[in-house]
Amino acid sequence: MTRADMPWRATILTLYPEMFPGPLGVSLSGDALARGEWSLEARNIREHGLGRHRNVDDTPSGGGAGMVLRCDVLAAAIDAAAPQEDPRPRLLMSPRGRPLRQERVRELAAGPGVVVVCGRFEGVDERVIAGRDLEEVSIGDYVLSGGEIGAITLLDACVRLLPGVMGKVESGVEESFEGGLLEYPHYTRPREWEGRAIPDILNGGNHGAIAKWRRAEAERITAERRPDLLAGKRP
Repeated sequence: MTRADMPWRATILTLYPEMFPGPLGVSLSGDALARGEWSLEARNIREHGLGRHRNVDDTPSGGGAGMVLRCDVLAAAIDAAAPQEDPRPRLLMSPRGRPLRQERVRELAAGPGVVVVCGRFEGVDERVIAGRDLEEVSIGDYVLSGGEIGAITLLDACVRLLPGVMGKVESGVEESFEGGLLEYPHYTRPREWEGRAIPDILNGGNHGAIAKWRRAEAERITAERRPDLLAGKRP
């Protein structure tokens, strides 16, 4: 079966499946979900919890605050959701992961889908990360209450790149981080607003000059706000 024969599949492992689809159920991603262009399954890690109370966590070895998600519980949840032959990458939303970049988003969108683990508490037992080959992914240098919001962010970034989701192919090409630059400024009617006018060059009809202006503006904005991109570095 080819990619064209089946939708892009997202499986979320979480303690709060009610958080999904959330924002993914509206706008571009929601319309594409309703059309069957991608699928979303949120599975409750607690279904594999231990004992009468379905415990999923325990105190950290060596002492310390908080609780840690158990490796045996999480491994059971992963195995049930994505057997070994499942070709989808297994991701763990984590503030210590590699920063999510547009090039990685494109790679994920071009594949069969993703399995995303949403951590909670103080973190996840390190052994399950290695034992189930989890790729740790971060959406920024800050800490959230859990991985669900990060998972929603990742899925939104991927789904919008799936064929047919956006109206024009150009919409996914001429935007921030494509080509290593931030996006150029946009304008629309009215031509003048509160004393601020649309740059004359955009109204002249010279598409070559417009393209040159947009490139220069993208370089200017990138130099001001993200010089690391121009230097080929990552923060």
